[in-house]
Amino acid sequence: LSKDLRRRLAELAEVGTLKVLQKTRSERSGTTKYLLGLPDERSVEAVFIPEDDRRTVCLSSQVGCPLACRFCATGQMGFVRNLEAWEIVEQLLTIERDTGERVTNVVFMGMGEPLLNYDAVVRAAQLISDEKGIAVSHRRIVISTAGLVREIKRLADEGHRFRLAISLNATDDDTRSDLMPINRRYKIRELVEAAKYYYRKTGRRVTFEYVLLAGVNDRRRDAERLRHLLGDFPCKINLIPYNETVPEFRRPSPERVDRFREWLYPLRAPVIVRWSRGDDIRAACGQLWSKHPLAAGVVVNR
Repeated sequence: LSKDLRRRLAELAEVGTLKVLQKTRSERSGTTKYLLGLPDERSVEAVFIPEDDRRTVCLSSQVGCPLACRFCATGQMGFVRNLEAWEIVEQLLTIERDTGERVTNVVFMGMGEPLLNYDAVVRAAQLISDEKGIAVSHRRIVISTAGLVREIKRLADEGHRFRLAISLNATDDDTRSDLMPINRRYKIRELVEAAKYYYRKTGRRVTFEYVLLAGVNDRRRDAERLRHLLGDFPCKINLIPYNETVPEFRRPSPERVDRFREWLYPLRAPVIVRWSRGDDIRAACGQLWSKHPLAAGVVVNR
């Protein structure tokens, strides 16, 4: 390429790569956690999850997270900055290059709150799903949120048809506000109404993620409130036994998890228990925390 063309390309586009600073593979499940260096020497974690005929990547959207959920490792490290769209997409491409595998599924469930970095996350998801891009079907792309009602509605209004997952984790506002400070802004009822709005506009069933914390949200009355809250709303429920990260919280016993699931019936929505892959290498839900010295920030919005 000529010098003039290189200069022009630099003006029109940003081309960069992420450095693999560390890679940790689970011998138990084959899950691999990547610590990826960014151009400003910050870092994020991303995860590759092989399972049967699926190859899933879990992508980060921010360096750290400002929401400070009490049970989440990322929430304890504070917030540094949003990722650019290319930095999000490059996580996937870096993993594909390293593994030699083609990614089939994408979940925005890594470090950060995706809908607080709305424009970059949506742009990245569009690039990943574009037939001229990476060509992962939008039906196989999940955007997760702790419950930003305005952005959920925006996602629906703009006609995006990605799958939506909402981290619910409690059935009463006092408990949820204690666990997840974002609930002080958007209460549970308002959040469920936003989920119904998303379903009406897109036709996509929303998944509610419910992390089970022993003695906190795993009681019979919690299950009964959840059943009443969702009623006949056509959604999905993932019960996630807590991946122990923060010392004050514990995972319920398998027997307690099964009992909670039984208490939810006859709820119309399908209920699935998700025993996370990669918890042995701290790569599971809620465990990502970049320990690279330049990744840490300050916790806000407590």
